[in-house]
Amino acid sequence: MKTVKEQVEYLRNFVVDDKNRLFERLIRERTHYVTVVLEDLYQSHNQSAVMRSADCYGIQHVHLIENRNRYDSTSTVSQGAREWLTLHRHKELENNTQATLDELRREGYRIIATTPHTDDVTIEELDLSRGPMAFFFGTELTGLSDTVIAQADEFVKVPMYGFTESLNISVCAALVMYSVTRRLRESTLDWHLPEEQRDEVLFQWYRNAIKASDEILERFNR
Repeated sequence: MKTVKEQVEYLRNFVVDDKNRLFERLIRERTHYVTVVLEDLYQSHNQSAVMRSADCYGIQHVHLIENRNRYDSTSTVSQGAREWLTLHRHKELENNTQATLDELRREGYRIIATTPHTDDVTIEELDLSRGPMAFFFGTELTGLSDTVIAQADEFVKVPMYGFTESLNISVCAALVMYSVTRRLRESTLDWHLPEEQRDEVLFQWYRNAIKASDEILERFNR
C-alpha cells in the first residue's frame, strides 16, 4: 500500500490544473486550531448551515453528538459542504457527550461553551493564545446539556443589543467562527493543519472530486 502522500500525488494527475491549484490554495487556509461541536441538533438545515460556514471559514473538523437526534448523512442539503469537511460522528454510546469531551481533551482542546453564563466573555475578548478551541453549540430548544456546562473550561457569548434574547444556532455559530478565524489569521499563532493532516484532507478531497477514485487507487496500490 502506498503512503497517503504518494496516493495524493498520483490522484493529482486525474483532475485539471485549476482544481489542483484550488486545492493547494485552500489546504493552506485550513485550520485544526478551532473545531465546532454540535450537540443533538435536530433541524437538518441548521446542521447544514453550520457546515457551510465551517467550510467557508476554513475550519476542517466538525463534531456531531447524536444522543437523541441523528444526523441524516443521506441528506443532499449539506452535501456540498460535508465533502470538504472532516466529520466526526459520536453516536455509538449511551453518553456520547461525555465521550466527545474526553476525546477532545485528549487532543488538547479547550472546551468552550457558547451560552450566557456568569463567567462568560464576548467572543472578541476570548484569549486565542491559550491553545486549540472546541466550541460547543447546543440543541435548538434547550441549548447545551448540563454535562457540557459543568465541564466547560470557558464560556463565550455573542453580544446582542435588541429585544430578542438569542440568535439562531447557525447564525451564532457563523459569527463565532468568523470572529475567531479572522483574529487567528491576524495573529502569529500556528493555526495551520500539520503536514500529516494536510495529506489526509487532500486525500479526502481528491477522492470526492474524482468519480472513479476507488478504481484508480486500487490499480495504483497493487
